[in-house]
Amino acid sequence: MHNVHISCNVYKVKRCGILAIMRLWHGRVPIEKADDYERFLIERVVPDYSSVDGLLKLYFTRKDEGKVAHFLLVTIWDSMESIKKFAGDEPELAKYYPEDDEFLLEKEKYVQMYQVFYEK
Repeated sequence: MHNVHISCNVYKVKRCGILAIMRLWHGRVPIEKADDYERFLIERVVPDYSSVDGLLKLYFTRKDEGKVAHFLLVTIWDSMESIKKFAGDEPELAKYYPEDDEFLLEKEKYVQMYQVFYEK
């Protein structure tokens, strides 16, 4: 296998290298509580995320599947330091709110994080 270096300009990207960090959190809620949880996320959680400098984008998504609604929160951050301002010193651990106990079927311990290396 040959190592081939291709300039980022070939792909006409805005920037090159590690552009940002994507952090993914997943939670499951009983379908009968899903609308209330969605409202909770918008009213309580969005302002908390938005208060942290370094948050570039956030997408709160929902997929209803039978008796369960899946929520996937996708946030894009400018650095690991910014994520730590939001999530604490162990940013791979999920952050929860007291109200989550009323909704979530389980509390997943970890989030997923990915380096964003290309955007168009």
